[in-house]
Amino acid sequence: MNFKHYAVATIFALGASISTIASAADAEAGKAKAAVCAACHGQNGVAQIPTYPNLAGQNEQYLKLAITAYKNKQRSGGQAAIMQGQAAALSETDIANLAAYYASLPAGGK
Repeated sequence: MNFKHYAVATIFALGASISTIASAADAEAGKAKAAVCAACHGQNGVAQIPTYPNLAGQNEQYLKLAITAYKNKQRSGGQAAIMQGQAAALSETDIANLAAYYASLPAGGK
């Protein structure tokens, strides 16, 4: 591979990095969107009701997949009907932002 090929490869790699950074989720936007979630999952992502899951410190990818599954009505049982209703109006960006927010919180709310 000659210098020209390295230069082109570097430009493409930088472009891919920049687009990834530009599309990164916004935890602050997720925090604003999470107000409705607090009723069940707690202000700090730690549920006060034992049967509701804690979201604080949860894996970001898992949260995105779980919320998307509720949105697409692929999850059932428990409180799925409530979660499906909550997730229905969320965009992919909203879901990514919520996941980033809850993942950024310390597990256990401390």
